[in-house]
Amino acid sequence: MNLISRLLLFLLVVGFLGTLGCTYSANADSSNAGSELQETAGMASNETGNRLSVSGQTMGIETVNCAVHIKNSTVNITSENRTYKVYTAAPAAKGNYPAIVLIHSFKGFEPGYKKMVDRMAADGYVVIAPFWQTYSNSPSDAEVEALVRNSIAYLDKRGDVNSDKLGLTGFCAGGRYTMLFLPQIKEFKTGVAWYGFPYTGGSEIQPDKPVNLIDQLDVPMLMMHGTRDQASNISDIYRYAGELDASDKYFELKVYQGEPHGFMITKSGELSESFVAQDAYKEMISFFDRTLNNSSSNLTTKFH
Repeated sequence: MNLISRLLLFLLVVGFLGTLGCTYSANADSSNAGSELQETAGMASNETGNRLSVSGQTMGIETVNCAVHIKNSTVNITSENRTYKVYTAAPAAKGNYPAIVLIHSFKGFEPGYKKMVDRMAADGYVVIAPFWQTYSNSPSDAEVEALVRNSIAYLDKRGDVNSDKLGLTGFCAGGRYTMLFLPQIKEFKTGVAWYGFPYTGGSEIQPDKPVNLIDQLDVPMLMMHGTRDQASNISDIYRYAGELDASDKYFELKVYQGEPHGFMITKSGELSESFVAQDAYKEMISFFDRTLNNSSSNLTTKFH
């Protein structure tokens, strides 16, 4: 195969790999002429891509990880005279991005949440995930609210955040906090509650039930739930949705048949890559895109 033929083959493969959003490189050599080609295509994700190498009369394909164009770190913030670690990730390119506060479940900040935060950053969001169980497995609602508010204050100081475009999302206990804090923390413009608990509350450390704060809710909310959720029965979510509707509060509800509680994170703590988990993630990103970024959407017209 002569040099021109190899170059044409290289370009065809490059075009295919470019659709994967990967970073890749290739080299081509000839006994008559030597040249080195390098190509970088698109924003990469956490997915696996390919590197094509062409040398002389041989060609090989090697599996590599695509480079992710994000910046991430674990930093400390202060809340009520206590220091908390928070994990944060953002697009690497300079810009003014919408931001999301992510509240993990009762099982802590498992590896799957880190991967999700990174993936959300690759999708164009600055994300902060506070480790809210630093001092107690079951802190009071007031402690968590203060930490969330201080997470917002941290975001406000960043030069890459559009403070007018803040969203909230949470899982399990974090789903309840999403239902609880969206009506109370007015900086949030939208939220996604994953398998939350709208009727949990009424105790000393959890005085309020999310359902009792519906009248204060002024922003759109997406709820994600599975029909086989034994911790938070789907019947409670349908009931809560009915009360939201009766109060003319905008919400969306995505129910996955047969899915249990916590279906986004596997038993080993990793981010699930099942069809449902991938679809649910896309639903979340689409909802944030529509409610935070799309100025022409009906939701933005209604709520902003």
